[in-house]
Amino acid sequence: MRFIEVQQQFMDYIRDPSLPMPEGIEPRRMKVYRDLFFNNISGFVASAFPVLKSLYQDDTWQALVQQLFAKHDCKTPIFVEIAGEFLTFLQHEYQVTEDDPVFMLQLAHYEWLELCAAVAPDIAPSQRLNADDVEQFNLCLSPSAKVAQYAFDVQHISVDYQPIEPTEQANFFCVYRDSNDEVAFLQLTPLSAQVLAYIEQTSQVQQVNLDAIVEWLADLYPQMSADSLLSGCVPLLQQLALKGIIVAATDA
Repeated sequence: MRFIEVQQQFMDYIRDPSLPMPEGIEPRRMKVYRDLFFNNISGFVASAFPVLKSLYQDDTWQALVQQLFAKHDCKTPIFVEIAGEFLTFLQHEYQVTEDDPVFMLQLAHYEWLELCAAVAPDIAPSQRLNADDVEQFNLCLSPSAKVAQYAFDVQHISVDYQPIEPTEQANFFCVYRDSNDEVAFLQLTPLSAQVLAYIEQTSQVQQVNLDAIVEWLADLYPQMSADSLLSGCVPLLQQLALKGIIVAATDA
């Protein structure tokens, strides 16, 4: 057998031990290799999705991670990005079973956002805003701020609380890193979620300031006066600025 074939057989067995073991390798040593690779992946997935993991029996969870390890073609070798690979696997490749909670994908996405917020780049000191600054600067979202909408109240899910039906109203969140460098979340109203989504999307292609936001809201809610929109928008932006969710946009 050619070396490249032996190498492929070795890698295949590492990913899936139900396959034939490579010839000429002691089973004990093969298990060491296998455990080393699998345990690294398993450990990182467990640390990135602690709540989701807590909802499974250990053998069921290990079987789920084994499917990721055996079947998913990871696009990155960077361990901090394995969480994103796991989420992609769940969303596009995994076949949900009766062992999986109905909110599985939404909880996994929420926990992934928490990791994204934790490892996001810091903002420059010049980007920090005081309350009055929101009327003077172009605005954007902090790199750590992630806005999402869920059908389930994922922030409450635990071993003791596992809903089987969505909440009556959609749940809007912003996950972000606060001034103490801790990951936090803010439950949003539909309007505040819309404003943050607008700032996030529009600031990528053009400047966004208070006037632009009010003008956009006037198109969205033509029944409301510009003064009413302005008086409601300013305190919202001030709250978001003081939490570090929105920051001053850079010139770059």
